[in-house]
Amino acid sequence: MRVLLVDGEPDRAAAVRIGLEAAGCVVVAVAPDAGDLTRQVREAAADVIVCDLDDPGRDALESMRALHRDEPRPVVVFAARGEPEQIEAAIEAGVAAYVVEGLSPHRVRPVIEVAIRRFRAHQALRARLEEAQATLADRVVIERAKGVLMQRRRLSEEQAYRLMRRWAMDRGEKLAVVAQHFLREL
Repeated sequence: MRVLLVDGEPDRAAAVRIGLEAAGCVVVAVAPDAGDLTRQVREAAADVIVCDLDDPGRDALESMRALHRDEPRPVVVFAARGEPEQIEAAIEAGVAAYVVEGLSPHRVRPVIEVAIRRFRAHQALRARLEEAQATLADRVVIERAKGVLMQRRRLSEEQAYRLMRRWAMDRGEKLAVVAQHFLREL
């Protein structure tokens, strides 16, 4: 497991690095802050980001949000404090695990494993949501095109659907694509 470690205190970062490596992780880079995480993750080819922060600030959370959007990876935050609104902001930014009271070497590996599993579950859920949204958008376009055909050609719903399906088969395209083309040509 390739880890990008984010810690602003060099002595603590060295100790955390030792703990991560003892837990079987490969620390590919150590960053002093969470600024521009996306670039840092790409450069280091990190699988997981471990942030040992006293107080994750707004800039760090924004960087995590950008990472979650542009280059999704599991992010684990070990923080000294954990006010409910701070934890909520971290979760909204895509943090997979938020552990209060800092990092302890014996807890590192299990926390990272849980974070990875939670991240994967979230990504799978997100993919299913995107697929469902795309399917719904296709249905809306098909229904709209079918309605126009019914009105303009005085066809039944079934006739309009069969006509669009025939067009799709003749062109070797999906029904939704044919429906979009038809609606654009109006």
